[in-house]
Amino acid sequence: MKSLVFGLLTSVAASCATGPAADVRLADAHATPETRRLYHNLQTLQGKALLFGHQDTLNYGYRWTEAELAPGELRSDVKDVTGSFPSVYGFAVNLVADLTWSYAQREAAVATQLERDRGIHRRGGLITYEWHMYHPASGKSFYDTSAVVHRIIPGGDLHHVLKASLDQAADYFNRLAPIPVIYRPWHEHNGDWFWWCKGSTSEQDFIALWRFTVDYLKNEKKVHNLIYAYSPDRSRIDLDAFEPGYLWGYPGDDYVDLMGLDNYWDLGHPGNKASPEHQLADFRRSLESTVRLADRRGKIAALTEAGREAVRHPTWWTDVLLSSILHNETTKRLLYVLVWRNANREREGRDHYYAPYPGQVSAENFVRFRNHPFVWFEDELPDLYGRD
Repeated sequence: MKSLVFGLLTSVAASCATGPAADVRLADAHATPETRRLYHNLQTLQGKALLFGHQDTLNYGYRWTEAELAPGELRSDVKDVTGSFPSVYGFAVNLVADLTWSYAQREAAVATQLERDRGIHRRGGLITYEWHMYHPASGKSFYDTSAVVHRIIPGGDLHHVLKASLDQAADYFNRLAPIPVIYRPWHEHNGDWFWWCKGSTSEQDFIALWRFTVDYLKNEKKVHNLIYAYSPDRSRIDLDAFEPGYLWGYPGDDYVDLMGLDNYWDLGHPGNKASPEHQLADFRRSLESTVRLADRRGKIAALTEAGREAVRHPTWWTDVLLSSILHNETTKRLLYVLVWRNANREREGRDHYYAPYPGQVSAENFVRFRNHPFVWFEDELPDLYGRD
């Protein structure tokens, strides 16, 4: 069955490499042909398959670090368990943009990441970046929630700090071009844990921050290989008033290409005291609501961050995640799900992982999840880029 679907989607991707992709409307009117083709081909994939993603999957694993690998060697806990890398690779812009680095430090970091991203593209995978930018005033962690957004938007006394950071991000994306990237800035903005969140800024200032980010990158820095993703956090959205909760801080359809949702809350988050059955029902409602909003606006929908820390439920992948994606024709239109990173146990001293490693209690079920006809890992992807 999977091979038949593969043949169909490969044919669709190839046929869309030129004509229909030219009509794709993106936040960047000057997006490259490669970016338009990718977006169009991803649209054709909605409802036909789910792409699986993992954050920092090549950087380290639960029992290994990149420093232990031979030069040029690639490893991933996902590949160790399933035999394939994930379809979607999540990274942080922090890997290539840090104003505290020396020129030599940054060039070394950029060279490493360019090699990694170009390899992902050659293999046909999808790349997405979020940004945990340090606090522009204190220089401390992104978890410093002292108010600062009003100071970095146009007219603010720290506007130059934002521009300098965006300059570094733009430099990387332009070096990576024409390879397209799903760029997800200022995520989980409706929460209260980052300095750009609702708890620390006004809606008007957040929208100004988002719009300046997009306008500056595309108009001033000539970055034209980005697909812009918007992703509030489910824990701060009332499901009975989903639309107004989700759209707090929404910058407008002209500034967004993909409508995502970050949802750990309904997947066993320790702060959620509802029963597992109630959480499962709420998870499915959140997926339906996200897809409906995206469909009405002609956008792609995705579960941009999700997962259950330490995955102690042995059949979680099929009984919770997959069953919810397959719940109905609406939930099946989610393009991808990206689970969070697998922190190295020895280095960080905690069980902070979201994909199984060999021998982990859910590893066998993860293989079943991977083998389901609707789920696509990297080694099963059609040509998402419409290349000859």
